Amino acid sequence: MAHTAREKTKLLNRVRRIRGQIEAVERALENEAGCSEVLQLLTATRGAMNGLMAEVIEDHIREHVASPAIQSDAERAKGADELVEVVRTYLK
Repeated sequence: MAHTAREKTKLLNRVRRIRGQIEAVERALENEAGCSEVLQLLTATRGAMNGLMAEVIEDHIREHVASPAIQSDAERAKGADELVEVVRTYLK
């Protein structure tokens, strides 16, 4: 995944922010915060994960499905199949 390596810093920063959000959920639960506060923290965390997922999916499409550099239909089909498998799992 060379394209992911190019975006490594940006992706790692997003993951670190998500980790901070998860830690905030943990602290809220430990401190017996109200349901509303916990739900808002969870919603923010889910949004951040969805954003990260969308970015990686977009990169995958651009590099493994729609890239003009892809020479063979088999390689393009492999990229599409990988994407379909991930999306199906994600939507379960």
